[in-house]
Amino acid sequence: MGIIVKNVTKTIGKPSITILDNINLEIPDGDFIALTGRSGSGKSSLLYLLSTLDVPSIGTIEIDSNNVSKMKTEDIATFRNEKMGFVFQFHYLISELTAIENVLLPPRKTKKDKEKKEYATYLLEQLDLKDKMERFPRQLSGGELQRVAIARSLIMKPKYLFADEPTGSLDSTNGEHIMKILAKLNQDFSTTMILVTHDVDFAKYAKRQVILSSGKIFS
Repeated sequence: MGIIVKNVTKTIGKPSITILDNINLEIPDGDFIALTGRSGSGKSSLLYLLSTLDVPSIGTIEIDSNNVSKMKTEDIATFRNEKMGFVFQFHYLISELTAIENVLLPPRKTKKDKEKKEYATYLLEQLDLKDKMERFPRQLSGGELQRVAIARSLIMKPKYLFADEPTGSLDSTNGEHIMKILAKLNQDFSTTMILVTHDVDFAKYAKRQVILSSGKIFS
């Protein structure tokens, strides 16, 4: 089923400014795409629309045959929590919680954190954080913090993972490590990946690139 974008335009402000112009895109299940382009091209704006964090001004976005623009707020929140994971440039971990407690935040919303603890442990082990589970964010390096954030994004076994410049605050070595992890997750679990990046080398880890320019798909 995947994601289908039909004639989507996004405008903001008065007088209105068009930041995305007549976007048409299909992302089949298990795909890994990189949204690339210069700063201001609209790639992050498109990611927010695809991930239901924003709504289009014109057009429709269907995810698993659901027109998400017409879903009720509570239904969208449930849909997002069950089917989507998010990784951003900043890790957004809670400083008072340990690594594993941060990973277990999403299932805590539905009181499923206890039953997910074994899987949280497994994820952290897979991300080379076996000996860091009980550490607080201040005790972790930048690369380790981002790996904890990835584990948190995967705890609900999402069908879709949205990553907005996940390597932006990391050095090249840690950035490459993160990209290899995302590619492996896509390969091993068929998780649909939508990545925003300005780094052409990191974009090559995706199966295909969607290049935006001035709010339109250029290639």
